[in-house]
Amino acid sequence: MKTTRSNQQATFIDEAKIAATLASARACDASQVREILAKAREMKGLAASDMATLMENNDPGLLEEMYATARHVKDEIYGNRLVLFAPLYISNLCHNECLYCAFRARNKELLRRTLTPEEIANETSILIEQGHKRVLLVSGESYPEEGFDYVLKAIETVYSTRSGRGEIRRINANVAPLSVEDYKRLKAAKIGTYQCFQETYHRGTYAAVHVAGTKRDFDWRVTCFDRAMQAGIDDVGIGVLFGLYDWKYEVLAMKQEIEHLEGAFGVGPHTISVPRIEPAVGSTLAYAPAHPVSDGDFKKIVALLRLAVPYTGIIMSTRENAATRRATFELGVSQISAGSRCDPGGYAASADGHNSEQFQLGDHRSLDEVVRDVAALGYTPSFCTACYRLGRTGADFMDLAKPGLIKHHCAPNALSSCMEYLLDYAKPETRKVGESLVARELETMEPSVQEIGRRLVTEVQEDKRDVYV
Repeated sequence: MKTTRSNQQATFIDEAKIAATLASARACDASQVREILAKAREMKGLAASDMATLMENNDPGLLEEMYATARHVKDEIYGNRLVLFAPLYISNLCHNECLYCAFRARNKELLRRTLTPEEIANETSILIEQGHKRVLLVSGESYPEEGFDYVLKAIETVYSTRSGRGEIRRINANVAPLSVEDYKRLKAAKIGTYQCFQETYHRGTYAAVHVAGTKRDFDWRVTCFDRAMQAGIDDVGIGVLFGLYDWKYEVLAMKQEIEHLEGAFGVGPHTISVPRIEPAVGSTLAYAPAHPVSDGDFKKIVALLRLAVPYTGIIMSTRENAATRRATFELGVSQISAGSRCDPGGYAASADGHNSEQFQLGDHRSLDEVVRDVAALGYTPSFCTACYRLGRTGADFMDLAKPGLIKHHCAPNALSSCMEYLLDYAKPETRKVGESLVARELETMEPSVQEIGRRLVTEVQEDKRDVYV
């Protein structure tokens, strides 16, 4: 099906307004910061001016207060669970020339590969055998001769693949912007969240780093969620690639898009991703980003987003190393990838380094190692997909998330899905650490939620699978 482009303009991204907001926040004092943090504790979000003030704060003591507030908000809404998933790359074909990406069309150093249905099924089986239940399907922005049908058939293949007692229960999708008609087809394929990154909201920078291909069309990309929502996809995931432009501008522009979606459709994004540029074969810009984001500012970004958009899940990928990922868990992150490969066929390959990856990874640990680490830190590794399958998406999810009620569903489901992993896939040491975590969590739950949690965990221990509320 040929994609029909609209002429919709992204007037909701107002560069002048962002500049004025940042300029007005240059001078702030401790009382202002604490007033904003008190507001953030009400879990109703923050205005752009409040965000700008917190961006300018570099006082160590006030930063710790900001991080403590982020921990509080994250715990009140999501509890201490961390949802785990893996990306599944099916193709690195691309017609775009994005200077930061190894998949760019003119990159002769990249080994091009498009997986066959049999190869997709094999990659899926490997992920299932590791213990994964949720994948993010990723493709370069060009497809084989069959066009977008290739993606739809890949989704069908993943869902139909079984290995032992396991299966992938939910596929999220990161693919190029589509027409309303094709978004309807994507929804019919029963995806969870549709994810698309703007990369940068700054028009000048966007034009400079996207030098060829349909991705050069800033407005077509930034309005993709309008079309997705119109097609009935009410769970969307946004993000920028930090390092292309000033991070302060990007965060405020992201807030403008969130406000636009809330105003137009009554619901904001389900997730926000915060990738930083990593080295990529054949892409010099990726080795020397124009606006590198320090580890300190990166932590500030995560905490700030948690306070500004408290109901939204924050995703931390394996672009970052293990230490950086750990540091952001308590600041607001609620979803993490684990055991990742960012190239087609990467899970079947014995090692990285065969020049088909989109970028270099920072965390090379296996899923089992990540689960053990997460549990040892006191977080519940969750493989739950219940909300998608019960229709708790879009506005229905937000109605539970905004007042902090979603964790009453998520906490028991997280424990049962964690126990399922521990019994079916975990190594002995991981199982020991995980079972201790599950026992502690059950003891600290509120009585009404505890009863549900104990029932679900017991059902898994009695050999039932895929139990949830």
